[in-house]
Order: sequence, then structure tokens, then C-alpha cells
Amino acid sequence: MQETIFALDNVHYAYLGKFPALCGIDMQVKRGEKIAIVGANGTGKSTLLHLLDALIFPDKGNIKAFGTELDEASLNKEEFCKYFRSRVGFIFQNPDVQLFSPSVKEDIVFGPLQLGLEKEVIKSRLEELTCAFGIEDLLERPPHRLSTGEKRKVAIASVLISEPQVVILDEPTAGLDPATVRQIIDILIEYNEKGKTIITSTHDLHIVEEIADTVYLLNKEKKIACSLHPHDLLNNVDLLRENNLIHIHPHKHKDKIHAHPHLHLGDHHHEEI
Repeated sequence: MQETIFALDNVHYAYLGKFPALCGIDMQVKRGEKIAIVGANGTGKSTLLHLLDALIFPDKGNIKAFGTELDEASLNKEEFCKYFRSRVGFIFQNPDVQLFSPSVKEDIVFGPLQLGLEKEVIKSRLEELTCAFGIEDLLERPPHRLSTGEKRKVAIASVLISEPQVVILDEPTAGLDPATVRQIIDILIEYNEKGKTIITSTHDLHIVEEIADTVYLLNKEKKIACSLHPHDLLNNVDLLRENNLIHIHPHKHKDKIHAHPHLHLGDHHHEEI
């Protein structure tokens, strides 16, 4: 029987106590699952991820992580805090939030050094990850001098190097060129194949079949409308349209105008690295 990593029961959260962001979330995440969180802007995707990483805590309802109540009291206990932080890694949508060291190398090795990993282990993992991401030549460069795609790779590498049991990613492919998206997806799939749990929020429905076995769809009521297999979601045009994940573009072919549905990609601007 798979271990339950996260269990959410009737979770509510409102910013400043009066702006609802999530309204009654029930979900379970099992060890080794690949999960995608999708929904239109403002449906609470990032808020849900922040709750799972204990960056914020529910106003109502409760979250359990590894069988323990995930609240301020438990995070204030040094033993559980270290246990939780070593097992759950978070990649922010904006990589600048995570990158603060003078060099790329220092940023990547910061986490495992804080966790007390042996230097030889860190060195080996650093070589493996920088090779996988193709960023070996960036190690001595300051992170603020990198492109968005390069920063995203460094941010992900800085989390994966500690080999957490769970990796939570907020829009990891937004604004990236196709080659970089492919690279990130391949690495996440490989990480999941090692038994790790991957939880990703995304606007890009083109990648959900690869990054998820189960998709949770958040609706405008800031609730989970449904959880289903990616294939079933992508083939339900009515559901996609109802939740603003598909739009109709008119196209002119010769002298006739046809309307075709298009998936939302979140960000249509790609940055070349």
C-alpha cells in the first residue's frame, strides 16, 4: 500500500483573512505519484502549492504531511521541521526568489550543505545535475546574469541535488523555449521513475500527459472541480471551455472563416537561451 504523503481535509485559505483563495480542498497525494494542478488564473493553484510546502497554513481544515499535522506548531519543532524540509522541495514560478548566492555553483550546493550532506556526495550530484541540465559552463557565473531559462534550470537543480522525496513545481515551463521545456520534463520524469513524488501546477496543457498520472482541476469557485486522468481532461472540450482552459480562435481559410478550439498555454512568449 502506497504511503500517503499529503492529506488535505476541507482546506480553506483567504489572503488577509478576507480574500478567498481556496474554499474546501480535499485531496490525497501518495508516494511516487505524478500530479498536475490546473486551472485558470485566480483559481488558487499557487496558493495550494504554498500550503503543501508549509509556506502558509490553512484558515480552516487541516493538512497532514507524512502522517503529521502540517501547522505552525509542528514546523516550530526542530526535528519535524528538518524532516519535512529535507523531504519536500519547492521550485517557485519566479526563479529569482530562489537564487541569492554570488555564483550558480554556490546556489546549487547551498541546500545540501545546510542539510549536512558529505562534500563528496554533493560534488558527485552537482556534476550529474549540471551535466543533465547542460549548465556546466555556468557554475562560476552570477545567477542574475542568466536568462530566464538558465535561472529555471539552476533553481530546479538546487532543489533536486538534495534528493527530496517530493518536488513541488509552480509553472516550471512558463515562458521557456521548447528545447528547455523538453529538458526539464525529461529530468522530472526520470526523477519520478526513481520513486519520487512530483506535484506541478501548470497552464500548459500540452505537457500534462507526461508530467501527471492524475490532474486536479481548480474552478472559479476555488474548489477542486474534478480529478481525472490527463487524457480524459484533454478530451473533454466542454469541461476545458467551462473552466477557461480552452478558447476559440477564428481562422480564415481562403474565403471561409472557421472556428477552432485552442488550449491555453499560459505564456505565448518564448525566451531563447
